[in-house]
Amino acid sequence: MSVQFGRWNFDHTPPDREYIEKATSSLVPYGPDGQNSYSKSGLTIVYRAFHTTKEAKSEYQPHRSKAGAVITWDGRLDNRAELRQQLSLTLESGSPDVLIVAAAYDRWGRACLAKLIGDWALSIWTPEDQSLTLAKDPIGTRPLYYARSDAQVTWSSLLDPLVLFADRSFALSEEYVAGWLSFFPAAHLTPYVGICSVPPSSFIHVTRNALRISKYWDFDADERIRYRTDQEYEEHFRSVFGQAVRRRLRSDAPVMAELSGGMDSSSIVGMADMLIGGAEAETPRVDTISYYDDSEPNWNERPYFAKVEEKRGRTGCHIDVSAQQERILKFDPDCFAAAPSSRCPADLRFATCMRSGGYRVLLSGIGGDEITGGVPTPLPELEDLLARARLRLLVHQLKAWSLERRKPWIHLLSEAARGFLPPALLSLLEHRRPAAWLRRAFIKRHRAALTGYESRLKFFGGLPSFQENVSTLDMLRRQLGFGALLQDPLHEKRYPYLDRSLLEFVFSIPREQLVRPGQRRSLLRRSLVGIVPDEILQRKRKAFVTRSAMAAIAKESAALVALSRDMVSHCLGIVDPDALREAIRKANTGQEVPVVTLMRTLDLEFWLKGAMRTKVLRQPVAHSEQGSAQVKTAFMVTDQYPGK
Repeated sequence: MSVQFGRWNFDHTPPDREYIEKATSSLVPYGPDGQNSYSKSGLTIVYRAFHTTKEAKSEYQPHRSKAGAVITWDGRLDNRAELRQQLSLTLESGSPDVLIVAAAYDRWGRACLAKLIGDWALSIWTPEDQSLTLAKDPIGTRPLYYARSDAQVTWSSLLDPLVLFADRSFALSEEYVAGWLSFFPAAHLTPYVGICSVPPSSFIHVTRNALRISKYWDFDADERIRYRTDQEYEEHFRSVFGQAVRRRLRSDAPVMAELSGGMDSSSIVGMADMLIGGAEAETPRVDTISYYDDSEPNWNERPYFAKVEEKRGRTGCHIDVSAQQERILKFDPDCFAAAPSSRCPADLRFATCMRSGGYRVLLSGIGGDEITGGVPTPLPELEDLLARARLRLLVHQLKAWSLERRKPWIHLLSEAARGFLPPALLSLLEHRRPAAWLRRAFIKRHRAALTGYESRLKFFGGLPSFQENVSTLDMLRRQLGFGALLQDPLHEKRYPYLDRSLLEFVFSIPREQLVRPGQRRSLLRRSLVGIVPDEILQRKRKAFVTRSAMAAIAKESAALVALSRDMVSHCLGIVDPDALREAIRKANTGQEVPVVTLMRTLDLEFWLKGAMRTKVLRQPVAHSEQGSAQVKTAFMVTDQYPGK
């Protein structure tokens, strides 16, 4: 994952040299394989390389196309061969991706963006019309931020230079905070008002006088795949899933894969082994890294990832994470973090493991559970039948699911009908309710973000199951978007289950192929027999780990109660400290609390203290009767946190 940075002064004056030097120095740890730059008439672009494919080693960026466009490309182009054929290119097969991308832009302009399959983020400067284009792939796996003022536009793969060297403080984005405290922030947001993230599947077009955001591609709601037999669906799934994994094995060095013992990671590893065994992958080897916690009674992963290791004939790296939750409860006032999600550094054991084998690519199973029917709900299928008035089949499926769920069919029908009603008319489901310690006014201002941007299903247009799929994908996009690049260890994370071609297939098949009564993740299980150990395919849903987080809160409860007495988030009108202390007390006594939101609230507070200390955030206007005196106190206690 290479990094890019640029600044364009609209009046043609060269960007401040000291600013460019400071910004460039912040990129150095993320681009160890060399640096190049481009400067002309008020524009400076810097590119630092981190090579993860053999083709990238011969590239030179920023790259100037034959038509004169200046392109920086951070990505992996999966349909290289198809594009070379469409463009009738005479390039050698080992040519860098950026040459193909440049030729595509010269031929099709911004229409080429929809044709670029892979994980990528790019910037395109067009001297002819003095415009800048910033774009991301449809999933949004690569970070790219920008800030525009009346005088200039600045963009970067990292938030840090946009924040630290701006010579001003920023207002806090409350909507981002609301997203962080519930599910995930909207993909276009950052913690700072005035700095945005390029949305997935979109491009930003910047001229001196305007900035326009446009979507260049979306999933086709009318696309349908219908076969006569289950076997045909299974063969197609194996094909597109194998392609998704093979695309992410494009590396001339060994690849590391997360192996949790669940179906997602085990399927990726099993498919990778089959591809390598058949000489269908570029990487010479895939190794695994697994996490376990023997102190957690509901998380017994070792027997399952051991089964995969047994099938592979070799063990991977094993990391005990029993004490990991406590790291989030520590505050280092000297460590700057551009966002709450980047406050905690990587585990040293993970870093050691990645460095030991020279791994630059890490495969992740994120998205598999959500995309392939990990939640055994009949609602999308029932909603489809309801929307299309297929009443006879609806009655049949209601009976089947009623027996499976041991729930009256009328309740299932009511739940299915609920999705078509406006969210404002419905009471919130328990798992979507904002935490009790959030201030009412804050909840009122940001209810949409705090409830996961819920929307009603439409009877017309795409099937309700398609609408549900897109909504789920949007959540995954937000999850990927709020993360930050980690430089230690430096690596590129790849997500086979978020492959565009795989998603297009899953979104276009009948829902009953994915989930059936008594058959969670039916298509995945049926398709991967012989590739994944039977013990994994027959495994029940993995339990979520909560005990260790509760134990960490209980251990630090006295320090956390002391912290709650002087909170920046209280001064900002976000948190009610009395209600937060009550939640800490409940957690300390083993009572049920929304532990993820509680941990994020604490992480937010630590991050806010650090951001105020470094003056990247403006001092808040007090939302309480205690006024600015309490704000001042909140900043003074940062050195005295008892849990430090």
